[in-house]
Amino acid sequence: MTNTPPLPLVIEPEALNAILNNENLLIVDLSSPKQYQQAHIPEAVFLDYGHIVGMNQPYTGLLPEAKQFEHIINSLGITPNTQIVAYDEEGGGKAARLIWTLHAMNHNNASMLNGGLIAWYREKHPLSNKSVTSQPNPGDKHYKVDFNLQPVVASTEYIIDNLENNAVGLLDARSIDEFTGNAKYAQKTGRIPGAKHFEWTRAMDTEANYRLLSKETLQPMLDELGLTQDKEIIVYCQSHHRSALSYLMLKYLGYEKVRGYPGSWSEWGNRTDTPIEN
Repeated sequence: MTNTPPLPLVIEPEALNAILNNENLLIVDLSSPKQYQQAHIPEAVFLDYGHIVGMNQPYTGLLPEAKQFEHIINSLGITPNTQIVAYDEEGGGKAARLIWTLHAMNHNNASMLNGGLIAWYREKHPLSNKSVTSQPNPGDKHYKVDFNLQPVVASTEYIIDNLENNAVGLLDARSIDEFTGNAKYAQKTGRIPGAKHFEWTRAMDTEANYRLLSKETLQPMLDELGLTQDKEIIVYCQSHHRSALSYLMLKYLGYEKVRGYPGSWSEWGNRTDTPIEN
């Protein structure tokens, strides 16, 4: 076994296949339990997506409680030196949400498998149906989680304070019906004032097994919306699931200042003190 060198934020299936047995590498599968039981990447541990998000109805998709996430981190044997590669079966939303949450605790050694399980399977890389049991951290190696308002997290108050700030852009990753207010999933419909619509699936290349589109393709699309790299971009959807992929897309493109809004529209659309635009 060899040590894992730093990996890119987005890793290709072929590159991951070459380092499956490396030390300090942990592959995390966020697919459905049924999918994991049927087939997963060899040595991948299963993590239920529901365990990495918090909820305070009607707000969903919140940051998990630090102690809750700390328990998960340590039960998986993750240390500050662990290189995590996350994937799912849906194009990256759940994997990206884990990576964003890791970034929020300042663990940046995390990558998303480009195309996830879809690309891995279609390109005939090895699969297993053997469940993998992780080795929990002993007490002397306990990894403490402190979210402490890392600069990748946007609160409702932060967004309200920056609505008139031309150096801050808002990316709405929901469907066009949600964006225009034709679909209602909260007390209020519409969007955050000034938000630009970029549905999360637009980042995916279905003809390339659901990989992210190339940087050369994505950047002009965002530039046309005014979501340029000189700005800080805040991404949101209904529960910061879909927009987690938007967060990862922007980081992949090289944006230095990106924040995810954990409660997203489930919070903004259910509060009485938030302005909306239709």
